[in-house]
Amino acid sequence: MQENQTSMEEYTINHLRELEAESIFVLREVAAQFENPVMLFSGGKDSIVMFHLARKAFFPARVPFPLMHIDTGHNFDETIKFRDELAESTGTRLIVKYVQDSIDSGRAVEEKGPNASRNMLQTVTLLDAIEEEKFDCAMGGGRRDEEKARAKERFFSHRDDFGQWDPKNQRPELWNLFNGKKNVGEHFRVFPISNWTEMDVWQYILLENIEMPSLYYTHEREVFQRDGVWLAKAPFMELKPGEKVEKRKVRCRTIGDITCTGLTLSAADSLEDIIQEVAISRVTERGGRADDKRSEAAMEDRKKEGYF
Repeated sequence: MQENQTSMEEYTINHLRELEAESIFVLREVAAQFENPVMLFSGGKDSIVMFHLARKAFFPARVPFPLMHIDTGHNFDETIKFRDELAESTGTRLIVKYVQDSIDSGRAVEEKGPNASRNMLQTVTLLDAIEEEKFDCAMGGGRRDEEKARAKERFFSHRDDFGQWDPKNQRPELWNLFNGKKNVGEHFRVFPISNWTEMDVWQYILLENIEMPSLYYTHEREVFQRDGVWLAKAPFMELKPGEKVEKRKVRCRTIGDITCTGLTLSAADSLEDIIQEVAISRVTERGGRADDKRSEAAMEDRKKEGYF
């Protein structure tokens, strides 16, 4: 008896294993409470970690829901290659919905000009996909530390039958009791890694030796500077007068649509280097995202309309 007490007193886990356990609990709650969930997958570090956690949550069985990527057609080639290889190597069902299809059908209108982006148009494609596939839950890799609108989200976040979010009318989360009750046509967004920070994510990737797209490591790339942000050269990126393309050593800190993904000048070519770089950085993770700079409430406005 005394030996057992000593053993329990010595049992401790670090904060990464606590976060892992919490996320796995949320993922299993999703499988238990919803009939047709889907995991949103962008090919970024957060969705890769979320998928890694899902594989742990249901091992040795396969992940019991598909991945879904909303493809803007303006993604980095490395992201698409990584996405397809991951789905094939793990035997996971991958659903890809294209923003181009929404534009061709007249459901979305493409922006014009040098600042044009398809990032916001993803909302139309996403909501159409949720309705078409009858998903009642869409899991995302959003974290509370990323941006103030995401800080308001609960683990289980209700969306009305128009896919809209009302941050003032969320259901309370009592300890670890999650309420997935919804009416016909409504769905939930669930954020299993909501309590993680950017540093937690990178430390966990190092701990678990999770493979990442090459975009996260420094590489030479043709870039140009706009409003203090380095953007990647691409055929659909229209240069403004005075902007010039040059080669720089850069890496991605977040990965999204090319038109709004700022690149970081960096020499970090290993996970240890990235963790050190994040630790001393004085720029926020999304500080280079052009989509967040459109207005003070850009993210919250997009989320109210049904964005990720």
